Amino acid sequence: MKSFGTLGIVVAILAVLLIAGCGSYNGFVDAEENMEQSWANVETQYQRRADLIPNLVNTVKGAADFERGTLEAVTNARAKATSINIDASNLTPEAMQQFQEAQSQLSTGLGRLLATAENYPELKSNAQFQELQAQLEGTENRIAVARDRFNEEATKFNKKVRRFPGTVFATIFGFQEKPQFEAQAGASNAPEVNFN
Repeated sequence: MKSFGTLGIVVAILAVLLIAGCGSYNGFVDAEENMEQSWANVETQYQRRADLIPNLVNTVKGAADFERGTLEAVTNARAKATSINIDASNLTPEAMQQFQEAQSQLSTGLGRLLATAENYPELKSNAQFQELQAQLEGTENRIAVARDRFNEEATKFNKKVRRFPGTVFATIFGFQEKPQFEAQAGASNAPEVNFN
C-alpha cells in the first residue's frame, strides 16, 4: 500500500511537470512566432526600400552631369544589402551584425545621393524625384517602426527564455535568446553642421 502511495505521488509530480512543460513549450512557440513575424515585417520594409532605389537611381541618371561614383555606390550597396538574407528562426548576433552593416552602407549611400542631389536644381524640381524622395523618407520611418516592434518581440521572447523556470524548459527544448537591432556606432553623436 505504501508503494502505491509513493507511485501516486511520483505520477502526480510527473503530470505536473508534463503540464508545465507543455505550457512553457507552447509559450515559447507563441513568442518565437511573434518575433519571427516582426522580423518578416522588418524585411518587408527593407525590401520596399530596395525596390524604390532603382527608380530613384534611374531618375537621377537623367541629370547628365550627376556624379557617377555616387550612383554606383548606391547601386552596389543595394546589391549587397539585398544579398544578405537571414532566416528568422536562426537569428544569430553575427548574422544580425552583418545584416545591419549592409543596411547601414545602403543608408549612407542613399544619404550621399540625396545630399548631392541638392546641387542639381532641375533634379530637385523633378516631380518623380520628389515623389521617390518622399516615398524613401516614409519607408525609412516604416523601417524604424518595424525595427522597434521587432526589438519589443525579441525582448519578450528573451525574457521567457531567461526567466525561471522558463530557462530550464528553454534549455530542454532548445530555445535560445535572439539578437536585437542596436544603434549604429557613433549614433549618439550629433551630426556636425558646417556652412563654410
